[in-house]
Amino acid sequence: MRIPKILFLILLLPILFSACKSRKHQLKGQPGEIVQPAASVSSKYSEMMGVDESQITNGRLYTFIDQWLGTPYRFGGLDKDGVDCSGFALLLEQQVYGINLPRMTGQQVTVIKRKYEEQLQEGDLVFFDFDGKKFSHVGVYLQNDYVVHASTKKGIMLVKLHDPAMYKYFSRCGSVITE
Repeated sequence: MRIPKILFLILLLPILFSACKSRKHQLKGQPGEIVQPAASVSSKYSEMMGVDESQITNGRLYTFIDQWLGTPYRFGGLDKDGVDCSGFALLLEQQVYGINLPRMTGQQVTVIKRKYEEQLQEGDLVFFDFDGKKFSHVGVYLQNDYVVHASTKKGIMLVKLHDPAMYKYFSRCGSVITE
């Protein structure tokens, strides 16, 4: 018995599409450990941030961001179904650097050593005053003026710190104080 071509194609399509499904890279190493990023990750983020690929050195950081990029915003959320800004900062610091942060933005600002903008380094926290509320939003500094944060409209995304829409709300930044 011969299977008609159309039936064969219908049966074959789900197999083809499942084989082409993109897979997210896994976090390698332990929190706090610097591991080499996958070539596709370093290429993607060097292009997004306008830096040389050799400057994307923290594979855990950029792989973590890549896994969360586009995750929707959800107040109080802490998972891929939705996450808020302080939850995302908490998870990133914990899983990438092995640092425990308080859950709320207003508490997170109390555990940083303040810095000037010119001193910012990857992993530093950046705070904003949205809706007239002091320290109501937090992001994590990357490099070349880029911050990753949970946008209420676009979810997890990268934005320039000095983008006029963001910078007018900028209020404080610094490194997390570790004991």
